[in-house]
Amino acid sequence: MRAGDLISDEIPTLEGSDNALFAMQLLDEYKMTHLPVADGKEFLGLISDSSVLEVEDPEAPLSQCKKLLQVAFVKSDQHAYELIKVAAQFQLSAIPVLDEKHNYEGVVSIYCLVRELSNIAAMREPGAIVVLEMNEGDYSLSEIAQIVEGNNARILSANVTSTPDSKRIEVTLKINQDNIDGVIQTFNRYDYQISASYHQSTYDEMLQNRYDELMRYLKI
Repeated sequence: MRAGDLISDEIPTLEGSDNALFAMQLLDEYKMTHLPVADGKEFLGLISDSSVLEVEDPEAPLSQCKKLLQVAFVKSDQHAYELIKVAAQFQLSAIPVLDEKHNYEGVVSIYCLVRELSNIAAMREPGAIVVLEMNEGDYSLSEIAQIVEGNNARILSANVTSTPDSKRIEVTLKINQDNIDGVIQTFNRYDYQISASYHQSTYDEMLQNRYDELMRYLKI
């Protein structure tokens, strides 16, 4: 999914001729912390809810306040993950999108981005989540997939998170089954370190069944 595919008209774009008073009105109306400013196809930057208060003349055109505008954007042909990177790096609620010639194309809101990524990450699909912790050199997605598929399951999504100043990584797997006891047992057998798992355990069900049987016995 490209950044350009996520552009929508949910969030407005301010024009260079607009002033700080109008910008404050739109920031409040749309509950945004950033809005893009453009003169036609020329991207001027982002105005934030804090920088708009620093404008000396609230009625002056925003094009005259370039020193207060933040220049951050992604290219339209970049992957949606680049949107996340830029949004996190600059703490943005709106990410401008430019084409290969630096022409302004539109904006992606962080809310729209999260909504779309929930589909990419298969968050809406039923299943379980397993988090594996390992050294970077030990990571092999093919081996992990073989373990999962060897238990008649399938990986819906896989995300790798690294820790700064460390060679350890976390691999978060979304698996298409609620009961993944067999998957977890196989990971343990292959000496994978499981830092977290979220699923319905048949072991817990077995304990509940044994408890229910004991209660029925005691009532006799």
